[in-house]
Amino acid sequence: MQNINHMTHIHMIGIGGIGMSALARFLVHEKKIVTGTNDVASPKTLDALEAMGVTISYDTDQLPEADMYVYSEAWHTIAPKLLRQAKATKKPVVNYFEALSMAANPYYLIAVAGTHGKTTTTAMLTDVFEAAEKDPTAIIGSLRSKTNSNYRPGKSKYALVEACEFRRDFLHLTPDVLVILNLEHEHVDYYTDITEVQKAFRELVAKVHETGVVVTDPNHPNIAPVVADAHVPVVDYTKYIELDLPLKQPGLHNKQNAAAAMAVAVHEKISVATARQALVDFAGTWRRFEYKGACNEAPVYDDYAHHPTEIKAALAGARELYPDRRIVAVFQPHTYSRTKALFDEFAKSFRDADEVVVAPIYASREIDTLGVTSRELAVKMIAYSPHAHYQKDEAAIIAHLQATIKETDVVVVLGAGPITAVAEAIAT
Repeated sequence: MQNINHMTHIHMIGIGGIGMSALARFLVHEKKIVTGTNDVASPKTLDALEAMGVTISYDTDQLPEADMYVYSEAWHTIAPKLLRQAKATKKPVVNYFEALSMAANPYYLIAVAGTHGKTTTTAMLTDVFEAAEKDPTAIIGSLRSKTNSNYRPGKSKYALVEACEFRRDFLHLTPDVLVILNLEHEHVDYYTDITEVQKAFRELVAKVHETGVVVTDPNHPNIAPVVADAHVPVVDYTKYIELDLPLKQPGLHNKQNAAAAMAVAVHEKISVATARQALVDFAGTWRRFEYKGACNEAPVYDDYAHHPTEIKAALAGARELYPDRRIVAVFQPHTYSRTKALFDEFAKSFRDADEVVVAPIYASREIDTLGVTSRELAVKMIAYSPHAHYQKDEAAIIAHLQATIKETDVVVVLGAGPITAVAEAIAT
């Protein structure tokens, strides 16, 4: 693998992505010359980079000279010509996860893996390590509400990162502490079943340093086979769950995320009192049950949930906060392959909602070859959520919500794609 320390100028293709922009901040902090290409303006991520002196081009046909090119996987679809140009230079061309490993592996690396909850738990850990004056470097898959940033520069040995299972890319990492929050069949365009996912996680466990540790729920049936032959100690984070912990984020899933963070803190000899207070104070992250404002005086929340388990958790959290209100869920399915593979599970995931508005599928990196539609999904949902219905586009959804939402309702916008614009549009 290439040594990033030997590179002076690094060009990032897809620099506006949440992970890519965090890595760009890290590289600027490491005194690298960083430039980037993006297809659209992205103020949430790019404004701060430009303020740091990063030059960003929106020309997806021209590639500047650089010592290394780092690309986001989505750009195989967005601008394949640009990736071909990069490879033709004969300079190193690596994807985001390979570059992340070059940056993070030299640290004492705490990597947070799992199908759900990685971003929240990594952000929680960042707050805990800050509170304990451990001065961590952190690369986070969202913006911490506390700092409005997806990157924290640190000067200590610690690095905190998310370890994503997509295409087994997390196998580039060599963690000292590996957190596995949960495990389900996900990234269905790559993994055919949960057995394949478990195999990838077993390989990741095998990459933990021999002096390291795995923090997980070793008794969960999906995780037990993954850690059964682990060569390092396994810490059961479920022993640290506090059901009455007064988090600002609702839902049992966030109590579990906090428990995993606490288990890591105890392992790193951070006092329980310090860690607990940091968790209680944790303000959340962008698009993780984020309060956006009000629509007709009804609260509006925006959530990145795009898997059935995540949707159920987000809506259960909403029901916990608002037991007597009408909950209106707005959902945009993410990728054709996921929608097709988990079609029945999606249909059953909205029972905590009183109304479900279904948007067209967000393709992301995919081309529609499966013939699945959101309209069909909405029809299937009616058996479980009688007030589910399809709307043809963002404008129709916004008009419907503005005309029907009452002050006694709650709106939860769900999805990993541009559906977040609906929350922005209706919230005041």
